[in-house]
Amino acid sequence: MDIQISETRDIDLQDILNLYKANKWSSADKPTQLYNGLLNSETLITAWEDKKLIGLGNAISDGHLTVYYPHLLVLPEYHGKGIGKMIFDKMREKYRDFHMQMLTADGKSVDFYKKNGFERAGNTEPMWIYQGNEH
Repeated sequence: MDIQISETRDIDLQDILNLYKANKWSSADKPTQLYNGLLNSETLITAWEDKKLIGLGNAISDGHLTVYYPHLLVLPEYHGKGIGKMIFDKMREKYRDFHMQMLTADGKSVDFYKKNGFERAGNTEPMWIYQGNEH
């Protein structure tokens, strides 16, 4: 398996939608907002097998102190192959000296993020105003 990690923003909307739908993320129901949100993120890292988009992650940041990692997805048939870690390592490398690195995790992703150094922040409660079923 030859996987390339890239910071390209030259990504077809349909490839993005295929990735989000395969993972059952409700943001696929808002394709224009999803596409624009990803392309306007401070950082967008993608994983490719040949010309097939197989994963992506993004980061939103003030550029100096705080970074938030909203999305990290890999096509289900590629889960467990280290691709999510490759994407996440690339983002963590860029933001390694930031004071605060944040994300929201649920389900199986909690263990993934714990393995990558994240922990619950004190007695914090995740809170949001959200208009979707999942993610």
